[in-house]
Amino acid sequence: MPVPSKPQDMNLRVETLPGLREQVAERLRMAIVTGHFKPGERLIERELCDVMGVSRTSLREALRELQADGLITLKPNKGMSVSVLTQETARSIYEVRQMLEGLAARLFARNASAEQMKALRESVEELAVVYENFSAENFIDVKGRFYDILLDGAGNEVAADMLRRIHTRASQLRVVSLSSSERAQKSIRELRAFCDALEARDEDLAWELCLDHVQNAAKAALKSIPEGGPRDE
Repeated sequence: MPVPSKPQDMNLRVETLPGLREQVAERLRMAIVTGHFKPGERLIERELCDVMGVSRTSLREALRELQADGLITLKPNKGMSVSVLTQETARSIYEVRQMLEGLAARLFARNASAEQMKALRESVEELAVVYENFSAENFIDVKGRFYDILLDGAGNEVAADMLRRIHTRASQLRVVSLSSSERAQKSIRELRAFCDALEARDEDLAWELCLDHVQNAAKAALKSIPEGGPRDE
């Protein structure tokens, strides 16, 4: 499994002012889900302001957004730190993800255009290329496009918003599990079969394959969490 670079080696600096809070939040979100900031690691405001070149006000606004997403935790007298996922919490996340993605699969099979079907298939083949030379940043980018297409084609904005929040929390575990070549190969086979069912407009099969895919992803991801849960120092 590739070892992520240290936080000080990652370019977090924000260059432009429009949408500053969103830029800061996105840079920090990527740093967390790709492992540059580890679960339980403290986030020191002064250090982050220096590295990113932003004011403490802008940083705090972004941190509040990530706290709402569940990626960081505020503890009395300890400040902010990267959230730690226990096995129980991770299972709950994947249970919700399974049902929401299953719904999206049914709706996509029913509502998606031919162009959206084609675009989804192409995004899966992009993922196959990423898995051949895995990097967390590329994976997050391409998998994000896959889900954007799936959710747009499904046509349910409420489910899409809920699922994107779930994906944000699951991303920490997803990156770890998919850096395994064995899981990556199985994942691509599952997604190709999933596309076959969608293109056939088979809602029931798409639902079943989607649930199986998320269940297998959960099993792989949970292996990255020690029994009894990690310690949040």
